[in-house]
Amino acid sequence: MRCQRLSTSGALPMSVQNLSKQDVAALTAEDVAQLAQRLENDDYTDAFEGLKDWHLLRAIAFQREDLAEPYLYLLDNETYDEA
Repeated sequence: MRCQRLSTSGALPMSVQNLSKQDVAALTAEDVAQLAQRLENDDYTDAFEGLKDWHLLRAIAFQREDLAEPYLYLLDNETYDEA
């Protein structure tokens, strides 16, 4: 499956597997805000669509922390003491 091209119309790629560094570099703050809004609203047709957006935000957080920082709470990354 090939990743769709990014656009500022809110049509972010659905396949995180093929998300390249160039794709993430092309994202704008508005693109990430729209993604975060979808995650915040949690209004998806099925659970997998929300999971795709979550993985996309996670990929952005690794590659462009500056864009994802205001939305890190949506990733719910907590350190667990498993000792």
